[in-house]
Amino acid sequence: MDVPARRGSDRSPVPAIAFSIAAGLTAAIAFVVGPASGGAEPTITGSVLIAFAIGWALMSVLTRRFSAQPQPWTLVPAAFLGIVGISLVATQPGARAMDVLGWLWPFALFGVAIWSFIQMRRGLAGRARWLLHPVLAVLVLLAVGGGIETIAEAADRAAHPMPGRLIAVNGHQMHIECVGSGGLTVVLQSGAGESSIYWDRIMTTVSTSTRVCAYDRPGRGWSDPTTPEDGATVAAELHTLLRAAGEHGPYVLVGHSSGGLYVRIFAAAYPSETAGLALLDSQPATAFTSLPDYPMIYTGIRTVTSVGTPLARLGLTRLLYLSEFTGLPANAQSAQRANQSSAMLASSSRDEFAELATTITEALSTPSLGSTPLAVVTALSEAQRGWLEAQNELATLSTNSRHVVIADISHGDLIETERGAAASSEAILAVIAAVQTGTPMGGR
Repeated sequence: MDVPARRGSDRSPVPAIAFSIAAGLTAAIAFVVGPASGGAEPTITGSVLIAFAIGWALMSVLTRRFSAQPQPWTLVPAAFLGIVGISLVATQPGARAMDVLGWLWPFALFGVAIWSFIQMRRGLAGRARWLLHPVLAVLVLLAVGGGIETIAEAADRAAHPMPGRLIAVNGHQMHIECVGSGGLTVVLQSGAGESSIYWDRIMTTVSTSTRVCAYDRPGRGWSDPTTPEDGATVAAELHTLLRAAGEHGPYVLVGHSSGGLYVRIFAAAYPSETAGLALLDSQPATAFTSLPDYPMIYTGIRTVTSVGTPLARLGLTRLLYLSEFTGLPANAQSAQRANQSSAMLASSSRDEFAELATTITEALSTPSLGSTPLAVVTALSEAQRGWLEAQNELATLSTNSRHVVIADISHGDLIETERGAAASSEAILAVIAAVQTGTPMGGR
């Protein structure tokens, strides 16, 4: 039943409600960019919920103290959000536990939002209602989005069966797919936040000449999530995975983007098992000093990836990727969109960037490659300042290298588009030929 406004009262609840809403939003932003910045999903999500709980609690206190329409019912959403938020921050549930909660919290949040709407209609009159209508509508949308996303991720797993196989490595399952045959085995190392899926074009081409393996680092594709890993750990786990999969060196290591750092660390750790390298628009180990914009870019990425998992849980990331990865073949395109939309991938990306500075330092301390065949492919379209110079330096890691510069292809195009993947495949095959025949790479 609607409650009429009290006649003769000038103690409107509007200022108190508006201030409370603003305080909750401000606290949420402050937590995300402040003490919770770069934190894991439970820390970020829990901090935001605590901030919103503060806003709802303030609403109860301020409307009671400064208005003629007290709203004691707002303590209920305050308690719900506060208890859940504190529990997440205190217990730090893992990725699997958060996945299970994904089946529960949308229903709970929807129920709280509907209950709050009913209480608002009963206890609040006038223009103040219009301040709360958008707030409650957002809660409903978040609940619906979260529910749809949980169902969509389950459907994605059914729609995209795993190629290759899972192998136990250090207590968790890792996915690897190997195709083709030949004397050398090519190992593909994905860039930051990527899985094995986007190597589809290159695997298809290179596997006609030799054996090719693509795998998923923990928390992406079909591999189990685990704790954050630096480059040395990634290299050691890859070595264990290859051995357990029955694959034997010498390997031609291919790294795209940040994957280039990992293969350099692998080559330094296992030089007798490294026959050659191909660095596809690889991140230089001197990124913090040779790329003027990189320190700021890295800080921004750390902040963005820390909120990526909560956004993925709400289905917002899926919306962003609806029209992406159009360069890939249809089957890989769909699987790539599904993988990139998942909360697990977002969490893994956050962990990877949290360790990336350490990985860069580890790659910087690796020795040169001597005369090991090396191909460097550089994409200049949309490249940041200093990129070409840093790529030129990468080509000096070996006395037997070739550097291919492509002005009108972007970073992602080297893997995803037909033309870009063809250029990358050609560079990989050139390394294989140099290893097998002992001929020089041939410079540029």
